[in-house]
Amino acid sequence: MLPLTFVVMLAAAVVGYATEESGVTGISSGNSGGRSSFGKSGEGSQDPQDQDPKATAPADDGNAYTPRRTEQNARVGAVFEKDDSGDHFCTASVVQSPARNMLITAAHCAFDSDAGSTVDDLVFAPDYRNGDEPTGLWKVKKVIVDDHWAKSQDEDYDVAFLVLDKKNGKQIQDVLGGNTLGIDRGFDNEVKITGYPTSRNTPISCQNRTTKFSDTQLRIQCTDFEGGTSGSPWLADYDPKSHTGTVIGVLGGHEGGGDEDDVSYAAYFDEDIAKLYKRAQDED
Repeated sequence: MLPLTFVVMLAAAVVGYATEESGVTGISSGNSGGRSSFGKSGEGSQDPQDQDPKATAPADDGNAYTPRRTEQNARVGAVFEKDDSGDHFCTASVVQSPARNMLITAAHCAFDSDAGSTVDDLVFAPDYRNGDEPTGLWKVKKVIVDDHWAKSQDEDYDVAFLVLDKKNGKQIQDVLGGNTLGIDRGFDNEVKITGYPTSRNTPISCQNRTTKFSDTQLRIQCTDFEGGTSGSPWLADYDPKSHTGTVIGVLGGHEGGGDEDDVSYAAYFDEDIAKLYKRAQDED
């Protein structure tokens, strides 16, 4: 397959999630997955090989670690095609919406440039770990990308909103809560990024400050964000009292998120992204 060019109230706290994080060891490098890659989406080359890290405090800024299961981290998950029998190749997260059924990811994760259309068989596994899916698989029923991406894969519009079907009569935000969308937040923000490298069956996280790469792109230094981490949310201002944070970017944009594992990019969320978010709500 050719490359894929793929905030508001909060639900009650998810029961049973811890509040600590765990340290990182043994993160593999290189892309792997069930499809050809674009930027930091996954690419088929090897089976995932995970190592169990010891439980310690989060790593220093700029260094990846394996996060514990928490309410915050449960809103981030792995993206598969059709079902979970293949490899996960991108990352997505729950963003608040009036219908309580929306994810945000990178456009290159959800758009087939060869076919010139959105991908219609995506599924989302929030808090996926070693085959365990605490809330199961959620089917994507609609993908919304900007026309600039659909027509020319403009890296400044590498953002997609995914509308999910209900599961067991509930919307995903009813189950997991959601984060708000941050527009025009500037280029200097302390963020936490969580994503799913295809070479692992557990997520990684990293904290650091964003910098300005261009007038339309954010940049960050975080180790080991390789293939599969496209679409990972850049989360600022998480408030443990309200159980919500603000997504100010998703891993993607320049070079599909970057051609180095330790440097990543995100399209700047401006009024065009706000319009896309509104369009996604209107089309639901």
